Amino acid sequence: MSMATRSPGLHDADSHDLIRVQGARENNLKDVSVEIPKRRLTVFTGVSGSGKSSLVFGTIAAESQRMINETYSAFLQGFMPTLSRPEVDMLDGLTTAIIVDQERMGANPRSTVGTATDANAMLRILFSRLGQPHIGSPNAYSFNVPSVKASGAITIERGAGRTKTEKATFNRLGGMCPRCEGMGSVNDIDLAQLYDDSKSLNEGALTIPGYSMDGWYGRIFRGCGYFDPDKPIRKYTKKELYDLLHKEPTKIKVDGINLTYAGLIPQIQKSYLSKDVDALQPHIRAFVERAVTFTTCPECDGTRLTKEARSSKINGKNIADACAMQISDLADWVRKLDEPSVAPLLTGLQHLLDSFAEIGLGYLSLDRPAGTLSGGEAQRTKMIRHLGSSLTDVTYVFDEPTIGLHPHDIQRMNNLLLRLRDKGNTVLVVEHKPETIAIADHVVDLGPGAGTGGGTICYEGPLAGLRSSDTITGRHLDDRASLKESVRAAAGALEVRGASTHNLQDVDVDIPLGVLCVLTGVAGSGKSSLIHGSVAGRDGVVVIDQGAIRGSRRSNPATYTGLLDPIRKAFAKANGVKPALFSSNSEGACPACNGAGVIYTDLGVMATVETTCEECEGRRFQASVLEYTLGGRNIAEVLAMSVTEAEEFFGDAEARTPAAHKILDRLADVGLGYLTLGQPLTTLSGGERQRLKLATQMAEKGDIYILDEPTTGLHLADVAQLLGLLDRLVDSGKSVIVIEHHQAVMAHADWIIDLGPGAGHDGGRIVFEGTPADLVAARATLTGEHLADYVDH
Repeated sequence: MSMATRSPGLHDADSHDLIRVQGARENNLKDVSVEIPKRRLTVFTGVSGSGKSSLVFGTIAAESQRMINETYSAFLQGFMPTLSRPEVDMLDGLTTAIIVDQERMGANPRSTVGTATDANAMLRILFSRLGQPHIGSPNAYSFNVPSVKASGAITIERGAGRTKTEKATFNRLGGMCPRCEGMGSVNDIDLAQLYDDSKSLNEGALTIPGYSMDGWYGRIFRGCGYFDPDKPIRKYTKKELYDLLHKEPTKIKVDGINLTYAGLIPQIQKSYLSKDVDALQPHIRAFVERAVTFTTCPECDGTRLTKEARSSKINGKNIADACAMQISDLADWVRKLDEPSVAPLLTGLQHLLDSFAEIGLGYLSLDRPAGTLSGGEAQRTKMIRHLGSSLTDVTYVFDEPTIGLHPHDIQRMNNLLLRLRDKGNTVLVVEHKPETIAIADHVVDLGPGAGTGGGTICYEGPLAGLRSSDTITGRHLDDRASLKESVRAAAGALEVRGASTHNLQDVDVDIPLGVLCVLTGVAGSGKSSLIHGSVAGRDGVVVIDQGAIRGSRRSNPATYTGLLDPIRKAFAKANGVKPALFSSNSEGACPACNGAGVIYTDLGVMATVETTCEECEGRRFQASVLEYTLGGRNIAEVLAMSVTEAEEFFGDAEARTPAAHKILDRLADVGLGYLTLGQPLTTLSGGERQRLKLATQMAEKGDIYILDEPTTGLHLADVAQLLGLLDRLVDSGKSVIVIEHHQAVMAHADWIIDLGPGAGHDGGRIVFEGTPADLVAARATLTGEHLADYVDH
């Protein structure tokens, strides 16, 4: 804009009102150029895998974060995650990006909702000022700070080089319960699961995963001299058994090498029990579940705190009582405290707790472990930090903020997004829900398909234009489901009696079998508590949730689903060689990059550089392995295929592999036909991860499938395909129970169980059981009202 054409009142600085992206090629984006208005709410739509996240997170947010990181010194950058520059020609007009994604909060067992936000820190200060009896500083109320006592000589300087030595004692009172070390639970280890006492160590007595006498452990056990490795363990003296099991870490020398010896139990506690059990590898998790029983700590009664911390009270409540209260109740309790000396602290705490209630998380308690929050709850917990923030003119990037929200709560979330925009921020939202797309100032629709069939801009502009455009999103924006003419009859029932997990209030319910049963209710009403507390774990029940798939960047859909095994065997059989050659993690790996396809160059305090391996050109295999073919394709070419292509390839005569074709069929069935077999698992979205799990677990011998919000990350057009898949599962004789907020799934159900009426202690009861038609006719619950509006719309 030249000075001549600019309106007289407009300052130069006001002309930068667009974020410009030119030539974005990250992942599947095809030279995308787009202009996004600043200080407006822009929603990015498109089918799963169309490139929304690649544009918003992988390009705009990634470059903003990379540029901010570059403002720090090279020394500091060495401690930060290294971000490579996105594949894009030009990015202009970027502002600081704050990413609020669905990544689960750290699964550290010491982390709770209170420690993850600032609520616990504020409560500790409050109790250290007002608690009676007064016991000490805020640390005395922290379950992560142990009490310390020390005594010894101290040297006092007297000036002119004179010193005096005196004896001194030092005490620091922490709040950590000494018995359970602030974990709230103690563990009992079944010794019979650690070793076979009829054998000696050299005969392989130890049954702990990874403890073999062939490696380092054998060297340490043979060389420590505490016991005879050739003597059966049942013949050990008390002293020898104590040294084998309980000895504290001790420095020893074996064959001239300095090593540390520790008993089996301290080793297990350090290696396995200090981590979240769910984060362990499957075989180690199975061992821990077999060998260790966890019980509530008898000393602190699960509160994690010392006797002193529990004795200090305000208005009859100690800090453990406050943390165990529902946050909405705690907010009311704090509101009644009137103490001018801590007025600013009370105001801050009040605001924080009210934000929880406002964002729809008032039903949580501060002592809830952070690892047990769902993806949607974790995202909303992170949002709380930004609601009261005094920052403006930043770019907030949200990944499907309505996940896990009942239609009743979506309006609340929309208001929060609009509030962030009205403070002068740019809000970018990746979203599928029509209720949130409706509040957009600007819409960018990517597609038309997924994977290689997507990556282009199909529409950009105001919402009204999207409705009239002939894009997939535009055509499906006003889709409404109709209630089914007839519903299936139940073939039996799964009885639940007296369910009282978390907030459930002695619930009795019969869940019908042989039909599609949908559990509904606002967030926090007790749906997951009912399923995980009373149904999961029964024989024949397969639970498919949204937990992250644990895998390194070497893992891909082919390795995760077990598809690679039949493919490797087919290649080996066709070429008369062994299957290990066709694994990039085994003998067939390119020696230069060890089968990673890229080489990392560590430049010390500078950024680590990632370059494609020159020897295998990113194909991950040795050149000699690529000479072996099956149906005219080598293993690298097969791994570069999409699921749809591979399905055709392994169904044909020459490369026909029924075992592989079966798995590929299931992947296509759940709507992942566009994924390439070799795509790293770390690049999949939350919805893709769940559907990958669904495809893998459909092969399990289960009679009852439980799905936790399977529409997460699904485009409006894909919901019909998911419903078709659920119908096929039911028609094949399975029972399907779905926890869901999407009205199209509710309308398609044979039976609905609605929990509520509210969240937390206002929920936990069955408020409706029956067919969708009855729920709509009654309009007696929040779910009924929203479903009726959806169907009538």
